Amino acid sequence: MELSRDERLYLRTQAHQLSPVVMIGNNGLSDAVIREIALNLDAHELIKVRVLGDDREQRARWFEEICAALDCAPVQHIGKLLVLYRATKEGKPRYELPKPGRKTPAKATEKTSKKPVEKVATGRAGKPANSKGGTALRNKRK
Repeated sequence: MELSRDERLYLRTQAHQLSPVVMIGNNGLSDAVIREIALNLDAHELIKVRVLGDDREQRARWFEEICAALDCAPVQHIGKLLVLYRATKEGKPRYELPKPGRKTPAKATEKTSKKPVEKVATGRAGKPANSKGGTALRNKRK
């Protein structure tokens, strides 16, 4: 699965708040880990995977292996985090990808009548411009 640049950027912004749901430990990329990643991709579409280990080349190889084995798209590999995306095959997709040439997905347009906002001139500290200040108000009360 191949993503365009705009789709990848959009998915990166959506993945920012996600926590890793799968961790690849010292045993490496086993069949059980692949199954767990597949289950989470089916459930969430967009997931983060944390890789424990310091070998950068090994993490890159695992990233490619996961994408090839599960037919998912690589979104981002930053440090020890891998972000993967696979669209759901059933039901409504959770993430609507942007159309080519757009940074965000198109929103449904609704015809709503918006009333013009009336601007009020304000002076210092957000008080109305014709306000006399605190001393004038104190003198009126007495």
